[in-house]
Amino acid sequence: MPAKAGVRSSATEEPSSEPKPEVALEDLPGIGTTTADKLREAGYTDLMELAVASPGDVAEAAEIGVAIAQKIIGEARRKADVGGFESGTTLLERRKKLGRITTNSKALDELLGGGVETQAISEFSGEFGTGKTQLGHQIAVDVQLPAAQGGLGGEVVYIDTESTFRPERIVDMAKGVGIDPETALGHIHVARAFNSNHQMLLVQKAQELAREKPIRLLVVDSLTAHFRSEYVGRAELAPRQQQLNKHLHELLRFADTYNASIVVTNQVSARPDILFGDPTRPIGGNIVAHAATYRVYLRKSKPPRRIARLIDSPNLPEGEAVFSLTTEGVRDS
Repeated sequence: MPAKAGVRSSATEEPSSEPKPEVALEDLPGIGTTTADKLREAGYTDLMELAVASPGDVAEAAEIGVAIAQKIIGEARRKADVGGFESGTTLLERRKKLGRITTNSKALDELLGGGVETQAISEFSGEFGTGKTQLGHQIAVDVQLPAAQGGLGGEVVYIDTESTFRPERIVDMAKGVGIDPETALGHIHVARAFNSNHQMLLVQKAQELAREKPIRLLVVDSLTAHFRSEYVGRAELAPRQQQLNKHLHELLRFADTYNASIVVTNQVSARPDILFGDPTRPIGGNIVAHAATYRVYLRKSKPPRRIARLIDSPNLPEGEAVFSLTTEGVRDS
């Protein structure tokens, strides 16, 4: 075991396969019963969640000073063995264990490197009617399939910001992949977000739910609608981006903690300075561009076809895939 947090005694030392004993929040220096209860209420229920938190957030949640919060986080990181260096080989082996969810289109799955990846944010943007919500519905059904059929055998949190979730559509898609519709609906936990603050709060509620149920997918449809309508004008751009950045990092933390996939849909806006080509671009600017792991731009083709273009990925080349929206859901053309 390392003598100090984040430093291994040898570059070739293999991590121990022995399971680590559970450490309660109360066991950390500086945390009493009252502080631990406040942290749990704020969503910090184990060492990993506390270790990856920011000092400001912990200080606010526990009503303590930032300096004390930093010490608590540091101790949580030490006990959870967070922050050390690992070899590229170790990371490659770990990535082989990531899950992927089928979209029900082989072409689209191939474009995404095998499906929608866990521990990542996959953004689907495009104009109205391009299939963003339909993809959100389809992936929410497919994640319930067993691994052999392209799912993760898990449940879903679906945050609906534009009142576009349709249980009737879930019924059609569930029948299309051979899942009992009542079972499929029962495994999708839907919440309507009425404003951006409520939207961010629902991610915290999702963390509470994920401790009780096998949540392997969180869908936000759409990511930027409330932020776009509430923060209007140049003077509000910086506050909007700060809040949006915080929201995206909370989603990433959820993905990492529960090995879940994050699927977000995004609106687009038109650029009047573009004279040739597609004048639209996704909302959110560089904040969303940097936070999203996979960015897919959707556009219409001859019905029922849609064209998906991968515009950004850490390891996949840009490319396009054609799929169709049928009565049974997403299918290859």
